[in-house]
Amino acid sequence: MANTTVAAEPAADRRLSGRLGVGSIVFMVVAAAAPLTVVGGSVPIGISIGNGAGFPAMYAVGSVVLFFFAVGFVAMTRYVPNAGAFYTYIGAGLGRLHGLGGSFLALLTYQTIQAAVYGYLGAALGGVVADDLGGPDLPWWVWAGAAIALVGFLGYRHIDLSSKVLGVLLIAEIGIVLVVDAGVVLAGGGPEGLSTASVTPSGITAGAPGIGLMFALAGFIGFECTAVFRDEARDPDRTIPRATYVSLALIGVFYTVSAWAVVSAWGDTGALTEAADDPEGMVVQTAADYVGRVAGDTVQVLLLTSLFACVLSFHNVLNRYVFSMANTGVLPRAWGRSHGRHHSPHVASLLQTAVSVLLMGVFAAAGLDPVMQVYTWMSGVATLGFILLMLLTCVAVLVFFTRNRVDTRVWNTRVAPVVGVVGLAFTAYLTATNFGLLVGGWTVGAVFLVLTAASYLVGPLVGVLKPSADPLAIARFEAALEHPTAVPHQNRTEDHA
Repeated sequence: MANTTVAAEPAADRRLSGRLGVGSIVFMVVAAAAPLTVVGGSVPIGISIGNGAGFPAMYAVGSVVLFFFAVGFVAMTRYVPNAGAFYTYIGAGLGRLHGLGGSFLALLTYQTIQAAVYGYLGAALGGVVADDLGGPDLPWWVWAGAAIALVGFLGYRHIDLSSKVLGVLLIAEIGIVLVVDAGVVLAGGGPEGLSTASVTPSGITAGAPGIGLMFALAGFIGFECTAVFRDEARDPDRTIPRATYVSLALIGVFYTVSAWAVVSAWGDTGALTEAADDPEGMVVQTAADYVGRVAGDTVQVLLLTSLFACVLSFHNVLNRYVFSMANTGVLPRAWGRSHGRHHSPHVASLLQTAVSVLLMGVFAAAGLDPVMQVYTWMSGVATLGFILLMLLTCVAVLVFFTRNRVDTRVWNTRVAPVVGVVGLAFTAYLTATNFGLLVGGWTVGAVFLVLTAASYLVGPLVGVLKPSADPLAIARFEAALEHPTAVPHQNRTEDHA
């Protein structure tokens, strides 16, 4: 195996021209949110172990909290490289060591959400093969392993799903969910009529609202990606804020209405029972009952494609993170090699594949349920990481604009970020204090909380041991990957095999 070093030449003035409008950016962000994965996966779990029939209200609450976060977030986008990465803001506002901590926390967040989706995908795929196609009834981890192998194959070769294919699937996902929503409303709901639990204090605070809010916020992971398109947007100072707010509003309304329709279809009591008994089949059965068998089959197929597209996306995000962190000296540089023929971060892809196989093997050996334990637990860890990253980012925004008087708008740089910090801090508190309920006991819960904290603390430790490690250098490298004409400052190694 021969290695060649490719020296990068600075070309920072060559950026992508701005052509994207609000509509185009909103479409790409909504696609990243994987709407059917959320409605078919997170909604039943949120009903089951969250606040029951009041769970739909958590999407509305989450939207409000994230709105205040977004105001300061978009105000700072013009001042940081690779503005879609939270650790960039944390580093720019709170300093190098905290930025490195954010980068490692982001790694844990994406790794655990990827593991969560693999567990759910394994269960869903196994159910379709055995129950609907009459195939072999194999353990969930066999199907999860097959998905890992396919994702690893595509990631190694830098093959992503066509944007046109994803666009068609996204429209189909949203369309079928809206049809089901309409079917439930036109039928007047289930045996108890249209649910009102989401608008009553007793309904909203029933069960474990902290867990409910946690699973609701999981549905918004990816909305911050509007900032990634800053260099490609028409009039970015106007387009990015508008696209962020519109995306947040559309995602929030869509999830709130769809979750409410699912609850209404079964009734306040029946929804809780069905979500506990058959979480992966709840939305499929809802579609079949209120629209027809074809609709149920369509939801089932689209749920599988949505889960696969989602996990492939997270695999590629992780590859880019590891590749960038390795090439800037934060992680072992051997992990930052690119393939000479495929031009892919193949070492990072192999590493992610190995970690996924290891995790699924541990979960299978422990006898964990793929939905109620693997998906639920890993989603919980990922969402806590997501909340903490946003909280740190919000604090960083306040510190940045206090030190740098580059934006004097009080609402954007003071008031909204302060409200965002308070809201996110309270959300993080609710999530952490309810974690024992999520995983069925504080022994396991404490392990996950310590793991989350430890992932962040790794960053400052690396920063002390490696004074050259810099989160802004990682961000510049990532930005160069997004914009090939603006190549990285560091060198990278290619393998020709």
